[in-house]
Amino acid sequence: MFLSFPRGFTQPSVDIPKRLPILAALREDFAIIFERDPAASHWLEVLCCYPGLHALVAHRLAHELCDRGIPFLPRFIAHLSRFFTGIDIHPGAQIGRGVFIDHGMGVVIGETAIVGDYCLIYQGVTLGGTGKETGKRHPTVGSHVVIGSGAKVLGNITLGDYARIGAGAVVLQSVPAHCTAVGVPSRNVCRCNTATAPLDHAQLPDAEARTIRALLDRIETLETQVSQLRQSASIPVELVP
Repeated sequence: MFLSFPRGFTQPSVDIPKRLPILAALREDFAIIFERDPAASHWLEVLCCYPGLHALVAHRLAHELCDRGIPFLPRFIAHLSRFFTGIDIHPGAQIGRGVFIDHGMGVVIGETAIVGDYCLIYQGVTLGGTGKETGKRHPTVGSHVVIGSGAKVLGNITLGDYARIGAGAVVLQSVPAHCTAVGVPSRNVCRCNTATAPLDHAQLPDAEARTIRALLDRIETLETQVSQLRQSASIPVELVP
């Protein structure tokens, strides 16, 4: 069901989603919504009013047809899905089970992208390429990964299992498992990810603020040392403003 990689490309370090019957995968896609979205209150509401679920239904059908070598129809199904849901998933993309695309408007998933099981993708996310490369040119996303609103993950890179991508981040390098990437371009910040709170974005660190705080602390320490030296030597020392 899934695409084979061109000769010369190495297998990604994360597990590739295993093939599941379409109905079995869709059952998990449906069930995960009630676990991840506190606004999901009734099965009929989820079935009729969640564009992320609709986009996955269309994609799984289009991907199956694409895998069978049927021309035109898979791309046409993807085109209709984008028109009705605002979510653009290429039929060639590999998507695991239990994936939740929350709201979903503006989400783009490229042809050779791989999304692992139980991932959470917010609106405006792009899993794209960086140019006109051929072969494997889109990201490989591990299982249980959370990708925040507006994040751009570009190129043939890997997001490890349980990684988190902060909102608005531009990720150009691989992110290890259980790490968080924030900023533009992104920086990997380990030690701060929690598998038990995938929706708690308040735990995301501010790497720039930490760097600035460290510099300010260093400046204050140096100023204190200069002041002490001036007092002990009784020599006037002029500080540069």
